[in-house]
Order: sequence, then structure tokens, then C-alpha cells
Amino acid sequence: MDTMRDRFAPVMARLLDEDPRVAVVLAEIGKDSFQEVMRAHPDRVINVGIREQLLVGAGAGLALAGLRPVVHTFASFLVERPFEQIKLDFGHQDMGGVLVSAAASFDWPEGGFTHMAPGDVALLDTLDGWSVHVPGHPDEAETLLRHAVGPGTGASDKAYVRLSVQANAAPMPVDGERFLTVREGRRGVVVAVGPLLDQVLAATEGLDVTVLYATTVRPFDAAALRRATSAGVADVVIVEPYLAGTSTAAANDALVDVPHRVLGLGVGRRELRRYGRVEEHVRAHGLDAGSLRERIAGFLGA
Repeated sequence: MDTMRDRFAPVMARLLDEDPRVAVVLAEIGKDSFQEVMRAHPDRVINVGIREQLLVGAGAGLALAGLRPVVHTFASFLVERPFEQIKLDFGHQDMGGVLVSAAASFDWPEGGFTHMAPGDVALLDTLDGWSVHVPGHPDEAETLLRHAVGPGTGASDKAYVRLSVQANAAPMPVDGERFLTVREGRRGVVVAVGPLLDQVLAATEGLDVTVLYATTVRPFDAAALRRATSAGVADVVIVEPYLAGTSTAAANDALVDVPHRVLGLGVGRRELRRYGRVEEHVRAHGLDAGSLRERIAGFLGA
């Protein structure tokens, strides 16, 4: 199976052909996949070099000129390093664009902590108006990229699409808005975000719980969570592939008038200083099926 990032350049090539508003801004990372596209659209595919603040600033400048910029690099260089430019150039100026990241929380352990970004979604949560999409399969990545870029998007629509090498075995029919109900139960609700769905389904096999699948986490689908708890089940576990607890506040807000408990599972704050492999980081953060089952069952008393 190809990866989400393998889909990125071909999808963008088609969008560049289809929509004259679309422009792509790169910072060296990923440029090899865009060589042919650059020749076809030299005025709308721009590589700024290893200058991440310029990367975001140039994207906002293109938005000011009426284009729909798609800005791409590793998550740590796209959200964390140029955060001030995201806050001011896009947010303060009320300009729209699409940030598309790679490497997720720890997809390239050999790169060390500089190339890891478990706090990216939590950081964007401090800003107003950003939609956040976390696909769990390459097919979903294509759907969510198209949803984020347009053509129904407005000039001020801001979106973040988080690509990962981690993926579920099969795609789900995502729409860029709602959570999907994958399994129904009575003892609690588990929200599985993006590429963690397969692990969550394995972890909850035989447990009497509802499993919701979330690939668009901002705006948070409060209505879906409320429906899942409407039978009086108010114990919620959120399993996210980034910083643990990122969405617990959103869940609490959704259930503010309902007695409830929320457990946030995800990537821990402690830095793992050995490179290792992706699957070793998954286990170390307790996001493998066995660890998840123990923590979910313990929380729910199952």
C-alpha cells in the first residue's frame, strides 16, 4: 500500500490542473515529487528552500493575492518553528490556506526529536478558526485534501491536514466533517482518531463499547459524541496519535450538561531519546492494542 504522502503530489498535480486558484509552497522537503508538476505550473509551485518562516509567509502572501495556497513540510517545521507566521500572516490577516504536514508525531525516529511534533494539533488549538484533518488511510488523505483545498472553501478558510506513514488497513467513507460510528455498545464510548482506528478496534474486541472514528477533529463533532452517550453512557476515552489529552476539553464541552468522565490517551510528554522504530514508539507511548485494552478496560471497569 502506498503512503498518505505518496498520494500528496499526485493529488496536488490534479488540483493544480483543475483549479487555477491552487498554489503549492515547499521548503525543500518533498520537492523531488513535484519536479514534473513544477514544469507544468512554474508560477504556482514554489520551493523557498530551508526557510520555514518564509514558507508560511509566502503561503499567506499568495492568499492575499487571491490564490488558495497549500503549504507543505514536516509537522515540526510547519507548525512549531513558524508558529508566529501562522498566527499573524494567516490568522491576524484573516487569510485562508491549507497546511499539509508529514512525519506526524514520530514517523521518522532516526531524525530525532527535531523531527517529531506530537504537540502540533494542541498548538493549533490555541488559534481560532483552524479545521484539523487526521486521515487514517491514503484514500482518506486524498478525500480530506480535496475537501480542505476546495472548491467550496472561502478566502479565509484555514485547514491543517496531518499525513502519516501509520495507517489503517482499510479506508472509511470520511466526509471532512462528521465522526463515523464503527461499533455500538453500552458501557462507554471510545473515539479513535485517524491511524489509530485498527489498534482501537483490536483493543476493544469483545468489550461492550461504542467506537467512533474521527478524521476531522476540529471542529470537534460534539453532536456525534452526544448521540453516542444519549443512552446514559457518559464514560469517554479519546485515543489520539498526538499529545495525550489534546481533545479532552472538546469532549468535556460537548458533554457539559451531562455527568461524565473523559480519559485522554495519546503520545506522552516524556521525550524518548532513543531512535528506535515507529512501532517501538507506539508501544512506548501505550498506543498498541494490548496497552490500549488494559487502559480502556481499567477506566471503564470492564
